[in-house]
Amino acid sequence: MSLDITRVAGQIGAMAEKLAESGSQRRVRLEAAAGRLESAVDTASLLDKVRRSKTGFLLAAPLTPLDERVLPTPPPATYSVVAADGSHIDIDRHHAAACSLINIGEVRLDYGEGSGAALDSQPRLLFDDAEMFIRDPAGNRETPLQGALLGIKRDVEECSALLALSASLPSDRPALALADGTLIRWNLTTQNYDAYVLRELLDEGYLKCLSAFKRLCAERPLAVASYISQPGGNEVVNTLRLTLCPHEPANCDRYCGELRPGERPCDPVSGVSDAALFDRYLGICERSAIFESTSKVIGQYYGEHRICFFYLKLEDEMARVELPIWLATDKERVRLIHTLVLEQVKKGNGYPVALSEAHEQAVVTGADRELFYEVVDTYLADHGLPTALSAKSFSKQARWI
Repeated sequence: MSLDITRVAGQIGAMAEKLAESGSQRRVRLEAAAGRLESAVDTASLLDKVRRSKTGFLLAAPLTPLDERVLPTPPPATYSVVAADGSHIDIDRHHAAACSLINIGEVRLDYGEGSGAALDSQPRLLFDDAEMFIRDPAGNRETPLQGALLGIKRDVEECSALLALSASLPSDRPALALADGTLIRWNLTTQNYDAYVLRELLDEGYLKCLSAFKRLCAERPLAVASYISQPGGNEVVNTLRLTLCPHEPANCDRYCGELRPGERPCDPVSGVSDAALFDRYLGICERSAIFESTSKVIGQYYGEHRICFFYLKLEDEMARVELPIWLATDKERVRLIHTLVLEQVKKGNGYPVALSEAHEQAVVTGADRELFYEVVDTYLADHGLPTALSAKSFSKQARWI
C-alpha cells in the first residue's frame, strides 16, 4: 500500500505553523549574532577563550579578525583545476558473490594557455580477502570493509586520485585541487573503531595523502581545498555565544548545566546557522574570516593537518570552503582558493564545474548497479558457480498482488 497523504496533511500543516512561529524568533537571534560579529571583538582574546573553555557545543577558533570580509582577486591568466569524486556499490549479502566496487571520477580543466579538458573514471572491483577486510597486523582480528568503512575507503581513494592528478600538472602552473564535501572524517567518531582500522584508513590512508599534498604544495603554486554546498554547521555562531558568556573560561556544565534554553547568557544568539549568519553579513563573492575546526577527530588524529574553513557568499547559496592549516596561514594560497572556487562556480552556473563533472564521471545509478550484478552473475555462471538471489531479494523484484 502506498502512502495515504491525506492522513499526514494535517500534521504537515501543524509543522508549517510551528516553523513560521520559530522563524520570527530566529530572525531576532540572527540580527543579534550579526551584531556580535560586527562588534570588533578582540580576536586574540576570543581565540584564547575558545582554547580554554569547556562547552557542550562545537566551537570554531578564529585565525583572522572575526569581522573580516574579503573580496576576490583576479584569476591567473593560465591555471588548472583538478577534481575527484567517488561512488561505490557495497557488498549485497542477498547476492551470491561477496564483492564491492569503488568508482572514482577524475577531471582536469586547463584555462588560458593550453586550455583543454580531460575527464575519466576509474572503477575498481574489491573481491578477495586482502581487499574486503582490514586486518590487525599484530593479531588475528579483522574488520569487514563495508558500510561506513567502505565509504571512508572511497574517501581515501578520492584523495589519492586528486593527488595523482595534481602531480601530473606542469610544476609551474597555478592550480587548485578541489574535493567535494568535508575534509574532516566525522564518520570515524560515530563508531568505536579499533586502532588498527584507524591506522589503516586514517594514518596510512587519508592523512598520508594530505602529507603528500603538503609536500607537493611546497614545491609548486598548488592549493587544495574542499567545497561544501549549503553547509549546516553552527560552529562560528557557537563561538559568538562565548562573547556573551560572563565566565572566564566558559564551562557549560558547571555554570549553566541546570539552566533551561532561554535562560542562559548566550541564548540571544543561539539557534542560528553559520550559513544564515554569513548570508546576512557578507556581500556577493566575499569570504569570511578563517576559522580552525575544534572537532574531536581533528584534535585526536590530524596533527599538522588540522582543518580550517571560511564561508563564501555566492549569488544563489552560501558555501563552506575547507583547507588544511598549512594553507590557511598562507595568504597567497587563500587568495588563489577564493578566486578559483568563485571562477568554478561561475562557469558551473552556481556550483563548481569541475566537481559537477567529476560527479558525473563517478556516479553509479540504480541501472548501473543492476547491470553490474547481471555481469557478475553471467561470469559466475560461465564458471559453473552459483548465482541465486536470496528469497528476500527475489521477492522485492516480483509483485505478487
